[in-house]
Amino acid sequence: MTFKNPFQLKRVCRITYNLSMTDVFFLQCVHVGKGRFRAAQAATEVVLNVPETRVSPLENGLQVASEDSGLSTCTVGLWIDAGSRYENEKNNGTAHFLEHMAFKGTKKRSQLDLELEIENMGAHLNAYTSREQTVYYAKAFSKDLPRAVEILADIIQNSTLGEAEIERERGVILREMQEVETNLQEVVFDYLHATAYQKTALGRTILGPTENIKSINRNDLVEYITTHYKGPRIVLAAAGGVCHEELLDLAKCHFGNLPSAPEGGLPPLPPCSFTGSEIRIRDDKMPLAHIAIAVEAAGWSDPDTIPLMVANTLIGNWDRSFGGGVNLSSKLAQIACHGNLCHSFQSFNTCYTDTGLWGLYMVCEPSTVQDMVHFVQREWIRLCTSVTENEVARARNLLKTNMLLQLDGSTPICEDIGRQMLCYKRRIPIPELEARIEAIDAQTIREVCTKYIYNKHPAVAALGPIEQLPEYNKICSGMYWLLLWRPYSASQSIFFHLDCKGRA
Repeated sequence: MTFKNPFQLKRVCRITYNLSMTDVFFLQCVHVGKGRFRAAQAATEVVLNVPETRVSPLENGLQVASEDSGLSTCTVGLWIDAGSRYENEKNNGTAHFLEHMAFKGTKKRSQLDLELEIENMGAHLNAYTSREQTVYYAKAFSKDLPRAVEILADIIQNSTLGEAEIERERGVILREMQEVETNLQEVVFDYLHATAYQKTALGRTILGPTENIKSINRNDLVEYITTHYKGPRIVLAAAGGVCHEELLDLAKCHFGNLPSAPEGGLPPLPPCSFTGSEIRIRDDKMPLAHIAIAVEAAGWSDPDTIPLMVANTLIGNWDRSFGGGVNLSSKLAQIACHGNLCHSFQSFNTCYTDTGLWGLYMVCEPSTVQDMVHFVQREWIRLCTSVTENEVARARNLLKTNMLLQLDGSTPICEDIGRQMLCYKRRIPIPELEARIEAIDAQTIREVCTKYIYNKHPAVAALGPIEQLPEYNKICSGMYWLLLWRPYSASQSIFFHLDCKGRA
């Protein structure tokens, strides 16, 4: 449980960022196209009334990063560069299984002792696994930071992984899989990854197949910890009322003995290639069709990530419960509302280390699937050809607002620190991020969207009554417009943009 005191005073720190010439150049020159840069306003010193993110490495490679905002509560956690992507077909599901086992007792605490200690502190202990990261974090009073760090160190280094607990948790995970299968959006996105990243680690689910869950044993869990839980792959992040020096001392005490990278280096990131393809599961008994269409996008550190985020904001999202659909800034939302084409749609931009998925998830009536897909693709092509400066300016502002609103509280800030430290090896200052977003103009959007969308074969996952979903070849032909020329008069000519069905 997280306690918030409405009368607490937030301490505001005046921080001066002294940037090197390399950092200045990085701020001033923002990639906006192949071989092109756009100047962004930046200064060698940025003075802000924001807390500073401090970073210190340990000798074993573990990174300690924190932001002290002077709150009476804090969030502290371990961000580990190890998820389901580092598994193979035989041990797929191990990372998630290990996350479940972390709270089932250690060499010095039984499961009951651990739960009672957390409850008595008024704290909250949680964990989650993604395709590239595993996270353990605790929310507690600032005064309990040492105990929270010690508990986190204990559960990842000294878990007993008892056979009885493994068998009990096996049933819990199998029931969790049944619950996930009722969430159709998660099911569709798992299918989307399966077809987009065929026969690769990203194509496998985080929970793993049923047969693996039934066969994973203690040796599999110990081997995963031994292989991946190394100092260079771990970030100890904290936000809220935390003192960096105290956190650093706690890290040295509790994580200083973690092994560093072996002589041969850390296991390499398994390559995952994108395949334009489709997976269809037709079930006419279902009332609605659930469809996801995506193209391959850029990884976290790619310069094209920011333009794709702006493009993602341009498409936006919509639901029937929204008011004023026809008056929303998203053109696709206006069309979907006016034509009653879908129940909802949601644009997404999922990033991984070296690849990503940029696309749209929609829920439609069976009779409107074909029209909805057509207008989605038409809107995508419009981003490549005729998006306006006003639209891009609006999307930039909305993106910046959404990013800042997400950093409300110690937990999302801590998550932002941990994720960015793993993805970028640093935390990007807010003014730098805003400068990079502000540098995106309509020409940038057209160039980047043309690079990733135009004439590309998408990955398609569809579930439900999808008889009206166009054939895959027709979907592929909708990813470009034909540029036709014909003489209009002796001195004039006209260019027509047509889609694959001949509609202008």
